[in-house]
Amino acid sequence: MIYGIGTDICDVRRIRTSLERHGERFARRILADGEFATWQARSRRWPERGVRYIATRFSAKEAFSKAIGLGMRLPMSWALCEIAKRPSGQPVIVLHGGLKDWFEAQGLVAHVTVTDETDYAASFVVVEKKEDPTP
Repeated sequence: MIYGIGTDICDVRRIRTSLERHGERFARRILADGEFATWQARSRRWPERGVRYIATRFSAKEAFSKAIGLGMRLPMSWALCEIAKRPSGQPVIVLHGGLKDWFEAQGLVAHVTVTDETDYAASFVVVEKKEDPTP
């Protein structure tokens, strides 16, 4: 059963401006530790790719927060929600700490997709409530 749906579009130029103004501090606020390491590696090789990486993560976390119905209030936080990828490249939401505990206690599962173009990053999240196997 669908628990919630969230979508978000993010202006990549806004993320670029925030990075120029606040630098690594902005990235640390938005990204989980694993994401931060990926952002650093991508930024070193191709700075624009680093900007787009943060924009897609920002967008996906916003969409997830909408799908679970919490917005950006506890237990939801930027750092406790990580957008990783499977070996196939498929994006996946990995939760940590209190957000993971809350999510699992609700019996939820999430699906995410992300995309970016020149000026925009967009994400879509569907959260499902697991079916109770007992009748």
